[in-house]
Amino acid sequence: MLLCGSGEARADLADLQKWFDPQSWSNPTTWPFIPVPEVATDPVSGTTIGLLPVFLETDSQHQITSIFAPDINYNTIVGPGGTLRYLSYPSDDTQWFAIAGGAEQNQERVEFDYATGITHRRWWSFEGHFLFMRDPTYRFFGLGNDSAFSSETNYADEEVYGEALLGLNITHELQLALAVQPRFVRIQRGALSSLPFTGTVFPTLEGLDGGSVVRGRMFLTYDTRDSIDIPTKGGLLCFFGGGADRAMMSSFSYSEFGFDIRRYQRVLKWLTIAGNLYARYIPATNPVPFWIMSWLGGDGAGESSLLALPLSDSATWRGYGAGRYIDNNVFVGNLEFRMRVYERDLFDTHGILEVAPFIDAGQVFGSVTQSPVSELHPVGGVGFRGIALPFVVGYVDFGYGPNGAVVFSGVNYPF
Repeated sequence: MLLCGSGEARADLADLQKWFDPQSWSNPTTWPFIPVPEVATDPVSGTTIGLLPVFLETDSQHQITSIFAPDINYNTIVGPGGTLRYLSYPSDDTQWFAIAGGAEQNQERVEFDYATGITHRRWWSFEGHFLFMRDPTYRFFGLGNDSAFSSETNYADEEVYGEALLGLNITHELQLALAVQPRFVRIQRGALSSLPFTGTVFPTLEGLDGGSVVRGRMFLTYDTRDSIDIPTKGGLLCFFGGGADRAMMSSFSYSEFGFDIRRYQRVLKWLTIAGNLYARYIPATNPVPFWIMSWLGGDGAGESSLLALPLSDSATWRGYGAGRYIDNNVFVGNLEFRMRVYERDLFDTHGILEVAPFIDAGQVFGSVTQSPVSELHPVGGVGFRGIALPFVVGYVDFGYGPNGAVVFSGVNYPF
């Protein structure tokens, strides 16, 4: 006998009964999960096809509080695999996620991120991040802004790193934060037999032996956005600086500084113009590993922290994947016209379809005295985004650049 003595127990029983009610399956909008055919592509990591059932949990206001999204897939480079994903949104001030997955050809990923104090209502904010990954699909084309596409090579990147960030919220808009990131890297042969190993073509490249780095950085941020996840007005102004030193358990010594500027303007009810300027400088007198340098390439989505600080060294440029251009310094500008073209209630939440034409232009360069805009690589394209307010964005971005057409897909805005 099953006793349902509380409202919570009765609700759980009602949810269970939905699974066995034929009428509930006749209407896809009432299904307990969203069956998503997975067709993901990336110019570096290849094309993935599979099935992604997405289980959503919503609150009384029909806003998503958690997502469970396991998948089984096949990738054209690393073979069959699968991933477990759990994303939690307990409040607008706290978020966390956990991901674990792998594939046949030695691809593995375990990641966890927890952030609280996102809204700056308290005097402090905190984020902790852990990642173990082994990815055999990475590409390297040489250093510099003129690296040739014909020089493409392949390697496997194996990393373990953590990140702890503590922010002091001076006011609701102004924050001073300290981040510490220990990182352990190994470079190995990749999974693409059609491409030469990076170490064979570039045997003198600094960083081929891997290494360890304990990086510290300070961030001074002024943030007036109406939302970190789905902003429609306001802006972000962030300056950062830091580095690593051999005396502090690092294999290399270097310093860095830069800025991240974002602006969002809702000019019509259905149109938001979003802009981003990002720069990172390493005034190096001695060579640093290529995996420490500034990277230009990729969609950038999800690479920044849940607190929206620029913790990644890869700048958004949707003309190719991460690492298309690598050098000490990078500058990039991004502009998007985010147009909401369709809205309706679906799967117990409010969904929005957004179309976003975009322009990216960026370059890398070796010296801090060089012009950051003298040899920009322009890229144009259009993005399609599915939004579930107030936190979730899924996207497919189509870009066209110097190396042809590319497609990106995933979650979160690129900036």
